[in-house]
Amino acid sequence: MKHPTRTARLTAPALALTLALAATACAGGKQDDNGAVNNGKGGRLTIATGPTTGVYYQIGGGLADLISDNVNGYRATAATTGASVQNIQGLQAGSYDLAFSLLDTAQDAVQGKGSFDKPQDVEALTRLYPNYTQVLVRTDSGIKSLQDMKGKRISTGAPNSGTEVIARRLLTAAGLDPAKDVTAERLALPESVDAMKDSTIDAIIWSGGLPTGGITDLVTSLKDKVRFLDITAQLPALSSKYGSVYQKGSIPASAYNQPTAVPTIVVPNVLLVRKGFDLELAGKIVSLVYEKKNELEKVNAAATEIDPAQADEVAPIPLNPGAESALKNLAKKP
Repeated sequence: MKHPTRTARLTAPALALTLALAATACAGGKQDDNGAVNNGKGGRLTIATGPTTGVYYQIGGGLADLISDNVNGYRATAATTGASVQNIQGLQAGSYDLAFSLLDTAQDAVQGKGSFDKPQDVEALTRLYPNYTQVLVRTDSGIKSLQDMKGKRISTGAPNSGTEVIARRLLTAAGLDPAKDVTAERLALPESVDAMKDSTIDAIIWSGGLPTGGITDLVTSLKDKVRFLDITAQLPALSSKYGSVYQKGSIPASAYNQPTAVPTIVVPNVLLVRKGFDLELAGKIVSLVYEKKNELEKVNAAATEIDPAQADEVAPIPLNPGAESALKNLAKKP
C-alpha cells in the first residue's frame, strides 16, 4: 500500500526542505512535553534524502514505504534535501530521524573536519550501495581531463552536498583551486542538467547511484553532445589524503546506454541516525532493508548493490548497537 505521505513528497520540495530545517516539530519523531524529539521513539519518522532526480530520494521513498507498511505504530516520509552534509547537519539538529550520506562526508562528520566544526554524534545503521562519481562534459567544451576544467564553468553540486565535497577534492587533486581556477556553479542535479542543456555550464560533477534519473535525462537528451570523463588519475592523490574511502570502480555501459564502460571513483553510502536512536527500531529498519531488498530494487536498480556481506563496513562511523544485533541475526539465517 502506498501512503498519502509519499505523494506529498513530490510537491514543493524546496518548501518541504525549508520547513524541515526550520522546525524540528515538523520533521519526525514523537515530541515530548518540552518539544524535544525522542530519537525515533514515536509515531513519525523523517528520512533525509537528496534532490528529486537522485537515487537517495527514490530509495529513501521506498524505505519510507517499507517502514510505514511493516513497522507498527510508525509512519515514515522522505524529505528532499541538498544531500550528505545538509542531511547530517539536520540529523544532528534533530530535524531528521534517519539520513542518507556518503561515507567520506560521514567520516568528516565524526572527525569534526571539512564542513563540520566539531564531531557529530551520529551512528550508522548499515552500509548501502556505492555512489559513482559521474563527471560529464559537453563535447564542445574542449575538456578531456580534470585539468582542462581550468577557466570553465563547472557544476560542483548543491551547497552542503556530498557531491560538492567530492567535486572540490577532485579539482584539488587535479592541481586546481576550486575557488579560483574554475567558475563553480553550486547547482542541485535538476538545475545542473538544465544548465548543461542550455550550454550555460561546461561540465557537471555528480555523485550518485546507478542509474541516476537526472543523468539518464541528460545523456538521452543531448546524446553525443555530452560524454563521460575518466577521473581515476586522481585516485592516488585522494587515497593518500583521505584513505580507502575512495575506490576505483566502473560505470557499466548499460547504465546509460553508452558505447563502453567508464572507469571512475566510487564511495559507499551509509544510512545514519543520531546516537541514542531507539535500538529496537534501528534493528527493525535494518532487517527491513535486507529482508525486503527486492522492494527497494524495484524503486531503483542501485539497490541491487546493497550487499549484506558489507553491511557492517561503516568505519570510522560507529555502528548503532541495535543495527549490529540485527545484522548478526541476519547473518545466522540460511
